[in-house]
Amino acid sequence: MPTNKNAAIRYQALDKCFRDHRHRYYIDDLIDACENALLYYNGIGGVSRRQIFEDIKFMESDTGWSIPLERKRDGKKVYYRYENSDFSINKQPLTDEEAQQLQTVILTLSRFRGLPSNEWVEEVISNLEWRFNLKSKNENIIGFEQNPNLKGLEYLSNVIDAASNHQSLRIEYHNYKNGGKDILFVVHPYYVKQYNNRWFLFGLDNKRKEISNIALDRIVSIQVATDVVFIPNEIVDFERCFDDIVGVSIPKDDVKKETIVLRFTKARFPYVTSKPIHKSQAVINEEDCTISLDVKPTCELEQLILSFGSDVEVLSPKTFRAKIGGKIAENYKKYFSYA
Repeated sequence: MPTNKNAAIRYQALDKCFRDHRHRYYIDDLIDACENALLYYNGIGGVSRRQIFEDIKFMESDTGWSIPLERKRDGKKVYYRYENSDFSINKQPLTDEEAQQLQTVILTLSRFRGLPSNEWVEEVISNLEWRFNLKSKNENIIGFEQNPNLKGLEYLSNVIDAASNHQSLRIEYHNYKNGGKDILFVVHPYYVKQYNNRWFLFGLDNKRKEISNIALDRIVSIQVATDVVFIPNEIVDFERCFDDIVGVSIPKDDVKKETIVLRFTKARFPYVTSKPIHKSQAVINEEDCTISLDVKPTCELEQLILSFGSDVEVLSPKTFRAKIGGKIAENYKKYFSYA
């Protein structure tokens, strides 16, 4: 049964109240329980009496869990509880729709099978299949873009563990900007992100005290730095810092968001509108095939625009247009210079 997040939180809160035979839960108590649960998980409440009655109606229905709910009268008031305190919506068998959704989850997880350091995936899939009696089919009907031969994948689980356990890492890194020499430094890992089929670690460089972007495929060796006290993240909100950019290069604080206007050819325009470059993308004029992006310019954005070739033109701002034009001019020289 498809439910949104808020509804799922309310159902769990009500289920907990109904199972508790030591207390009497009147309608106002049920509202408070749902309100508190929403505040805890979402930071936003707002539950009406009518909503709780609708939730109860759904939980009692065949579409829901057919809960055995009692309505006990206490004077002029009524309190609610299950006939059997052992009953719970979490103990009920999966519906056909829930089973199908879980099968899809298992199929998605299966794409990570066989990759280095991903033995945990096998355990998770096996437990799901055993617990819910769902044996995934042998045929694979979904293809994911992934490169099992990508360097650095063997470090992924170590990096995630260190970030989760607040452990500093000593990393030997192959730096292309340092004459191809390997460098050794300590980083406090905060966040891991995948972009363009590569994995990146974001953390605080212990020496420079700046956030570093570390490509896992350039890591030579890695180990927990037990002699360095972990510094918690108080710099970047990684839930929001990528909202205004394309890619994984976090611009400096003084880099401002700009409105970038692009014009595409009529042949390319439908593809760009069906697969937006960024969530801020908006169509300015369909006939003119122009769109706008409200982003901070990054090297990944430049690379993406250049990948469209002659199908795109940067109209504004002038500085960004000049930058892209300069790169095109340099490329032109490579192909049409006869000197």
